[in-house]
Amino acid sequence: MGMPPSSFLKGKTIRLLGFFMILFLFFIPDKSDHCVPSNKSSSNIPWLENLNLDGYSSFDDIEHAAKDFGNRYHFQPSAVLHPKSVFDISSTIKYIFDMGSSSEITVAARGHGHSVQGQAQAHRGIVINMESLQGQEMRIHTGETPYVDVSGGELWINVLHETVKYGLAPKSWTDYLHLTIGGTLSNAGISGQAFRHGPQINNVYQMEVITGKGEIVTCSEEQNTDLFYGVLGGLGQFGIITRAIISLERAPNMVKWIRGLYSEFSKLSKDQEYLISAENSFDYIEGFVIINRTGLLNSWRTSFSPKDPLKANQFTSDGRVLYCLEIAKYFNPDEYDSMNQKTEDLLSELSYIPSTLFTSEVSYVEFLDRVHVSEIKLRAKGLWEVPHPWMNLLIPKSKISEFAHEVFGNILSERSNGPVLIYPVNKSKWNNRTSLITPAEDIFYLVAFLSSAAPSSTGKDGLQYILTQNQKILDFCNKANLEVKQYLPHYGTQEEWQAHFGPQWEIFVQRKSTYDPFAILAPGQSIFKKGSSLPTTVSTQVSHKINEVR
Repeated sequence: MGMPPSSFLKGKTIRLLGFFMILFLFFIPDKSDHCVPSNKSSSNIPWLENLNLDGYSSFDDIEHAAKDFGNRYHFQPSAVLHPKSVFDISSTIKYIFDMGSSSEITVAARGHGHSVQGQAQAHRGIVINMESLQGQEMRIHTGETPYVDVSGGELWINVLHETVKYGLAPKSWTDYLHLTIGGTLSNAGISGQAFRHGPQINNVYQMEVITGKGEIVTCSEEQNTDLFYGVLGGLGQFGIITRAIISLERAPNMVKWIRGLYSEFSKLSKDQEYLISAENSFDYIEGFVIINRTGLLNSWRTSFSPKDPLKANQFTSDGRVLYCLEIAKYFNPDEYDSMNQKTEDLLSELSYIPSTLFTSEVSYVEFLDRVHVSEIKLRAKGLWEVPHPWMNLLIPKSKISEFAHEVFGNILSERSNGPVLIYPVNKSKWNNRTSLITPAEDIFYLVAFLSSAAPSSTGKDGLQYILTQNQKILDFCNKANLEVKQYLPHYGTQEEWQAHFGPQWEIFVQRKSTYDPFAILAPGQSIFKKGSSLPTTVSTQVSHKINEVR
């Protein structure tokens, strides 16, 4: 990937952050399973009120900082910091760092609050409201190598709206755009463009980061390289992203959006793998699983038109497990005829059920912001702020058939409680120097169980049932040795985290020791505990690896 002009990279310091990422939505309840009683006392951090800040701190009415989209974990902080400058964040963290290892105060960066397991919470600590940094100047470079220089607390949807004014847009997205820049870059940022452009963390030129020592550091592929790659996908463990320079490309005006059904998973996966490897393919490739649903095609008609209305009317799902291929081709009005021809050529190679092919043509912005429409409908019905026990898995290509047979044929044979996404990506498009952990194979699948639990239900649509179902899936993966990795991972013990990172664990620990030695940052991830000694066994080989990327 090309770099912006070196004079810009050397001459500009970056600012600001947020938290989190990704995907689809559905329906669910409003009780939590991990709560800590409210603690409004600021006695453990009286100094926060005396810091010379551009922004301000609040100690009352901060219950919102103990909530997130998952609506299951509620850990009350002692205060919420509303920064107006990067120095507010730096000064706060530096003060805590100077208190030494005996202090129990931790800091969590909270963006749009879309984490699902309390990752952006800090019990009796300080939650930084990264969205306070929104509105700072978004600088767009329109030259030969276009990019946007943006606050880490800005939402991706705002970046989209601003960049398309210049005929530009970021290359890689999440399915849901009302997330902060810093949040998704701390994880990965994955959607249907990842097969071509990699995740969002592959499309970053430079960042401004505040470490666990309170240091403001500019990092890139050429400057402070180890921190740069460590922070990308680093789950907030090494620093808070306060600004990022993100690669842009020419933005199309329109999108041809297509869906088709399959009755066999083997045919879907074969077609998906063909499409992500084809030279002249679609621009977006995803898929999802439909379990025991009727009237599916009728529900599509509000947004899509059947290619063959007569045959579509005759199709019945009969409660079967079906698989949907969802694809899109970007185009401008003057390319309409050639786009249609390319689309027809690609579709002719696929094995979907012909009567189930549905298409739609929408604007580029409308397509990318499609999930927000669902959010508005769910909020109107009171079905948004409810528990979402989501689980995201990365599964090697060689294991995906075995996984699908057991999970979609047995474990989820009756129903799913929300969308189940499934699509492959090319590992060759993913930078292996970031902190993100993926399966070892060249092609692997993202499988996302985006469940919602029905309010107060103790039945099959209830929270406990869904959690048990998720655990059955994980137990099967472990027993069958499928070499699955969690995306947006969450574990209860450091041993489980060590198993997740595998050979990369020692590098992860070394980076934590270097950039956040007192484990001040991101306590909600439950990887390192404040006040406990960090693991110290880092081999000479690991030290050499770290030095190579520095």
